[in-house]
Amino acid sequence: MLNGLWLGFFITATIAALSAWLVGGDSAVFARMVESLFAMAKLSVEVMILLFGTMTLWLGFLRIAEKAGLVDALGRALGPLFARLMPEVPRGHPALGFITLNFAANGLGLDNAATPIGLKAMKALQELNPSRDTASNAQILFLVLNASSLTLLPVSIFMYRAQQGADDPTLVFLPILLATSASTLAGLLSVALVQRLRLWDPVVLAYLVPGALLLGGFMAILATLSATALATLSSLLGNLTLFGLIVLFLIAGALKRVKVYECFIEGAKEGFDVAKSLLPYLVAMLCAVGVLRASGALEFALDGIRHAVAWAGWDTRFVEALPTALVKPFSGSAARAMLIETMQTHGVDSFPALVAATIQGSTETTFYVLAVYFGAVGIQRARHAVGCALLADLAGVLAAIGVCYWFFA
Repeated sequence: MLNGLWLGFFITATIAALSAWLVGGDSAVFARMVESLFAMAKLSVEVMILLFGTMTLWLGFLRIAEKAGLVDALGRALGPLFARLMPEVPRGHPALGFITLNFAANGLGLDNAATPIGLKAMKALQELNPSRDTASNAQILFLVLNASSLTLLPVSIFMYRAQQGADDPTLVFLPILLATSASTLAGLLSVALVQRLRLWDPVVLAYLVPGALLLGGFMAILATLSATALATLSSLLGNLTLFGLIVLFLIAGALKRVKVYECFIEGAKEGFDVAKSLLPYLVAMLCAVGVLRASGALEFALDGIRHAVAWAGWDTRFVEALPTALVKPFSGSAARAMLIETMQTHGVDSFPALVAATIQGSTETTFYVLAVYFGAVGIQRARHAVGCALLADLAGVLAAIGVCYWFFA
């Protein structure tokens, strides 16, 4: 899938460039494409410099959180909820523990821990699956919620904004939190509707109602604020949450008698290795997107969407952020490249860049998640998993656009 997507970028760019030359008489288009290749390769290295520091720093602190038992504690807290949402999984089954740990790790931004734990959860659920090649209800719910991208602290988005020179990298904290809540809620409700889950169970309501009331009350308060006040509040909460979590990790580690310095170094080494492995993928995707933009193909596609949006009487500023939304279900690296390219083209704090950053933080690489999680256990029939996961993605994109108009328009 990723191979075809990457190759398609270059083929589309080639066709667009030939059309610009032979039909439009633009002989300089190939020079722009070659120049873009080298410019994007250079940009990839510049992005990686900050990525090394950010990944090293954050994974160091997250390793302290793991050793202090915070992830396990969050997993235990979510256990009763998932026991009700997956009634076919016996109480006390290891799958429920892995599932809660996976969501806890995702919520804290522990991507490297979340994926292997998630694969363990899927394999444990497969042991209970009566049909070896068809996804069970529990597997579908787990995958859709996993693909709904509920992340409480989008550190990677902050990092990309910082690298591009944003005055306040955490400005998009609240918009991402609201949009990702919408995508997760859409995923849960769609699966519950298809599987006829009893969301009115007292235990389920005990988890969902307080969260919904808190979010609703918070949004009601936000509705009274001006756009400037919203941006200021998002900045304050983003920075306060980020630093507050770091202090929490350190205090929890100290109370558990964790050797916090040695533990930080252990996690930081892992962060350095992870960042180093990302460079080839970043170069590949940024160069492909750069060529696509330089050939005129991307702008041609966006012009078509822009005209349709204008014909409907809507504001067209969000259209520039749509490339990130369109490729995110297929490839995280491609979406990341689109986000960086949007920041480069329009400015890191421009409205399109803010929308693209919010979309990136509130949606997931749905087809990649499907391929990895279902492929690991030999599932061939996904049933309603794809439709529900894509509905969650769509809700995340629409919510991201709406919230950004609310906060930044």
